Amino acid sequence: MKCTILHDTAGRIRVHLEQPRMSLLQADILEAYLRNTPGVADVTVHDRTGNATILYTGQRAPIVAALAAFSYEKSAALAPEHSVRVLNREYEGKLIFRIVRRYTLKLILPASLRAIRTVIRSLRFLRDGIRCLLHGKIEVPVLDATAIAVSILRGDFETAGSVIFLLGIGELLDEWTHKKSVADLAGTMALQVDKVWLETTDGSVAVPVGDVRPGDRIIVRTGGMIPLDGHVVAGEAMVNQASITGEGLAVRRTAGSYVYAGTVVEEGECTIRVDKSMGSGRYDRIVHMIEESEKLKSDTEAQASHLADRLVPYSLGATGLIWLLTRNVNRALAVLMVDFSCALKLSMPIAVLSGMKEAGIHHISVKGGRFMEAVAQADTIVFDKTGTLTHAAPRVAAVVPFGDKEENDMLALAACLEEHYPHSMAKAVVAEAEKRHISHEERHSSVSYIVAHGIASSVDGEKVIIGSHHFVFEDEKCVIPTGEEEKFESLPAEYSHLYLAAGGVLAAVICIEDPLRAEAADVVRGLRSLGFTKLVMMTGDSDRTAKSVAAAVGVDEYYSEVLPEDKANFIRREHEAGRRVIMLGDGVNDSPALSEADAGIAIRDGAAIAREVADITIGANDLYSLLTLRRLSCALMDRIHTNYRNIIGFNFMLICLGVAGILPPTTSALLHNGSTLGISLRNMTDLLDDEENPRK
Repeated sequence: MKCTILHDTAGRIRVHLEQPRMSLLQADILEAYLRNTPGVADVTVHDRTGNATILYTGQRAPIVAALAAFSYEKSAALAPEHSVRVLNREYEGKLIFRIVRRYTLKLILPASLRAIRTVIRSLRFLRDGIRCLLHGKIEVPVLDATAIAVSILRGDFETAGSVIFLLGIGELLDEWTHKKSVADLAGTMALQVDKVWLETTDGSVAVPVGDVRPGDRIIVRTGGMIPLDGHVVAGEAMVNQASITGEGLAVRRTAGSYVYAGTVVEEGECTIRVDKSMGSGRYDRIVHMIEESEKLKSDTEAQASHLADRLVPYSLGATGLIWLLTRNVNRALAVLMVDFSCALKLSMPIAVLSGMKEAGIHHISVKGGRFMEAVAQADTIVFDKTGTLTHAAPRVAAVVPFGDKEENDMLALAACLEEHYPHSMAKAVVAEAEKRHISHEERHSSVSYIVAHGIASSVDGEKVIIGSHHFVFEDEKCVIPTGEEEKFESLPAEYSHLYLAAGGVLAAVICIEDPLRAEAADVVRGLRSLGFTKLVMMTGDSDRTAKSVAAAVGVDEYYSEVLPEDKANFIRREHEAGRRVIMLGDGVNDSPALSEADAGIAIRDGAAIAREVADITIGANDLYSLLTLRRLSCALMDRIHTNYRNIIGFNFMLICLGVAGILPPTTSALLHNGSTLGISLRNMTDLLDDEENPRK
């Protein structure tokens, strides 16, 4: 694509695309293309001018090269399913139309016809007010209906018409800002599934999810996310559908049952015939999830909303009292023209949605305002070790065979079993096999995953298991080959161990090097400086390994050789002690603790069930996201409290000025609606400044 550089400074470049005009679709495609370009931090595309402003890190040359290589045709697949740009243009048109219509009719229609039109348009507001009273509620519709009715009964059709117009504009702006907030947030969210197991004539093969077509059969096992809609054709599974239905309990799915993309297999295995390809209906489901998440209001949000409703009877009472004292209808109307509910009920959700969107920009997905409030108020954080404090990509340090087994054969067998499960240690085994160019075709029967223990299957009629020491030697009663006890006792203690047994006899021990994240200690110090008073690490690893990691990162307490229920019980005891707890984990075994915590945080590259159960998901690149999340959550709560004070203060001032006769009712209504819009727009701005980025 040919373009001209209009402005160029370090880290920022503004270009003009050489084309006659730019459509909304083209602007969306270009913006999506640039956002996916390595090194681009942010981009804004102006469709009316054909300009693009790009903020980048590193060298300018790759950005210029990307612009030169850009093509609308080649990048068409990047177009969003639903465009925020189109939404904005739609509501801009509606707003301009209403304003033009209002003042055009005011010029051309005689006063009598304008009065009749006002009466007809008032019927909707009067009906809503009466309906509210019939349901035993005294809320904002009653205030609106009273203000309009009083103006009409006085014969002041101009004031009644102005109130109706302003209420209509307010409703339009409310709808616009809310839809934009939801659309912006939805644009930052997606299913985190890269590959699926596709059933073929030669067995199951891992393929990119984008290559799957309707009619194909895919296999999903314990802990895996169902990436596509379809019918179960074989197998049986317990499926967690919380992302669709909000129901936390898993449901049984067998042959003939329908399953939905984004749900998670908690237990079992099933083969699914795909009905819809990637992307079909996904946006609508994300929007549904966001709308459901809005029900998870923070306590602060809920209190503001309840206060708004409680103030309505007082507003009506004040109106009557002022009329009795002054006998001045305009001064009484001044109270009716200003309500607290509109601003409180609109601005608070928008603040939360905007906070969730900003979190999404930092690769943090939050399911509701309640959980950001929990993060802001938490004083205790519990870490899982493997895949969280330690690196998300551990590696195999050694494979120690036992008996007459060959090292590479045992690694191939282990990789064959482990490749089906999304745990960091399992990925390490598979990666080591690939590194050694070891083929590991599937020779086993169906595999069973035992949470927090390991995997069991059958190879050539022989039971094969891989997992923890407890699972292999205590639960399964496997034994060490005769004469190799000393070899077993001399295994290096600095590594985590995976035990592989065949036919009840230890076949190999895989030593896993689980390197500590470089930023882990820095993040722990940062969390302590941000107000956390108790930092705890819990792991199923040996005490020696756990002690070493705990000392390195600087946590206050650590617990080793724990089971999933131990983590959940610990959090339960902390709650009984009056502490607010958040939990960070990445595995299937962390899901009970994630559910028990005030806010459960999962690592994006971890098990799908962990992400499903968790309230918040962070990126796997580093742990600095935790600091960003804490800062965002605290800033959001500060903004909500500030909104509360500003709304109450400004609207009370308007009421006082109206009662004093300084402001007429229509001006009070205009300023009230304007302040509501202004506060809502401010709530859509960023919570954090660049300098608050913990990486800088």
